[in-house]
Amino acid sequence: MMILWRSLLNCPCGNHKGRYASRAADSGFTMIEVLVVLVIIAIAAMMVVPMMSSAADMQLRSVSNMIAADLEYAKSMAIGKQKVYSVVFDASAETYQLEDPNGVIKHPVKKGFDYVVNLASDNRTDRVDIASVDFDSTNEVKFDYLGSPYNGTGTNLNSGTITLQAEGMAMTITVAPVTGYISISD
Repeated sequence: MMILWRSLLNCPCGNHKGRYASRAADSGFTMIEVLVVLVIIAIAAMMVVPMMSSAADMQLRSVSNMIAADLEYAKSMAIGKQKVYSVVFDASAETYQLEDPNGVIKHPVKKGFDYVVNLASDNRTDRVDIASVDFDSTNEVKFDYLGSPYNGTGTNLNSGTITLQAEGMAMTITVAPVTGYISISD
């Protein structure tokens, strides 16, 4: 390619020498080159934008899974220990805690700490808000020795939902009546 270019610059006929030599000296970007660069920048920007919004989405999914797991843990403990275990939510403080008849239980992993989860104080969960908690108009769900759910007043649960929000996205955790089946939905 280079040999061809040099041969064009040094054309034996002498007619093209000036035209090709001056074009090489005035080199710049063509419109096609500029457009290719703009397309590459646009593609890169489209890839970055979803990544920026995914931090809140990831936190929302993580917190939803964490709450569902803690509800399952309370239900399993109620069945295993043959006594009532509760999960009590405080939406205004962005907290919840696991309790037995004696009060807040100890965390099984964080030895020496109560089983209290504060979403606002943890930078891994601080983008997520507890938008609403409704266990038949109470903020508490109880599980009996069979794993059946009850509301905060101790009557059979008719409906139980926890709604979480993070930067315009929402997820709902539902506790089914009678069975205590826990599900997560967008």
